[in-house]
Amino acid sequence: MRSVRHGLLALATAGAVGLPATAAQATPVRPMGPAGTTGAAQQAQDPVPSTGKSPSGPWRAAMPGGARVVAEKWLGPRTLDILISSPSVNAMLPVRLLLPPGWSKKAERTWPVLYLLHGGADNYTSWTRMTGVEELTENVGAIVVMPEAGRAGNYSNWFNKGKGGPPAWETFHTYEVRRLLEVGYRAGTRRAVAGLSMGAYGSIKYAARHPGMFRFAGAYSGVMSTRLPGIPDVIMNAQASEGQDPKALWGDPIRNASVWRANDPAHLARNLRGVSIYISSGTTSLNGELDPPGTPWHPAHLGEPVSAYTARHLIAKLRLYGIKPVVNLYKNGTHSWPYWEREFKRSFPMILKALGAKRSSPESEAQDEQDPPSSSEPEGREWSPLD
Repeated sequence: MRSVRHGLLALATAGAVGLPATAAQATPVRPMGPAGTTGAAQQAQDPVPSTGKSPSGPWRAAMPGGARVVAEKWLGPRTLDILISSPSVNAMLPVRLLLPPGWSKKAERTWPVLYLLHGGADNYTSWTRMTGVEELTENVGAIVVMPEAGRAGNYSNWFNKGKGGPPAWETFHTYEVRRLLEVGYRAGTRRAVAGLSMGAYGSIKYAARHPGMFRFAGAYSGVMSTRLPGIPDVIMNAQASEGQDPKALWGDPIRNASVWRANDPAHLARNLRGVSIYISSGTTSLNGELDPPGTPWHPAHLGEPVSAYTARHLIAKLRLYGIKPVVNLYKNGTHSWPYWEREFKRSFPMILKALGAKRSSPESEAQDEQDPPSSSEPEGREWSPLD
């Protein structure tokens, strides 16, 4: 029985931590136009400063010095990709921004910020490529930030046998990206974070490890408790499936138990007091109402019951500390984008409330049409190096 259970958990690796979500990536959805055509492979070919290959992935290595934005690429009136030289990951990493009505680098005001985290075996383009987030946020007074996080980065500063990073993904997201956006792109200090699969884990973990940084955390189908029976095997098998040393992430689950605890959302549950929380997952891995008839089943869908298994543990811990998350553990439904987008939309009113953001009025929309956010910026598909 134990070997059967272990086998099922290994199959669930892709879905549980978001690595590699083959079926989820293949889910047919409406195209999102030119903003959905830039991926990690294209990123490596773009004309940006040459620094050699990064040891952290398929990107160029970081330039000497501190973190900074080295290039920009406009993909539309409000879609801007920025390229960050990150010493914490030792890589040139892209971050996609959706900018609000009236935005300008020279504005006297700032805007609240929504961070959207991608899943495993995917990249920073996934939210605009696979969902209608552009339309949903079109008239919302907030900056939407979609950072690169690596195929198997797991939103963590890696242990690397005690030597530490690179990659230090948590530092990249919570310090480097955050500060650069605040300094140069009019990002404010009211923040929300949401993610799917691997990004769902990152969302709750970041909110718990950085109390006060986020007012909302949304988790759609991710591992919420990393030390439950079977889950360390799931996580390490996931890393191995991406060609990584399974223990490079957090070390050995027993010998390096303190590192595993420090990256376990359930262990950090009490830190989530004051955060508005939304947690969702399927519980069966079976096709549901959003799966077209005849859709073949994929082992990645086992990520749903594994996610629910861990979510129940976190939810119990939260309630023990008097924290009342909004929970939707639905029965049937696959580890795929239609369900993640549905849950994101259901949690969106909570996001707006946490950010204090509102949709613009028809009058302000008319003004924005006369003076669009990027009216003074070059629009194109090539990176524009910054001085």
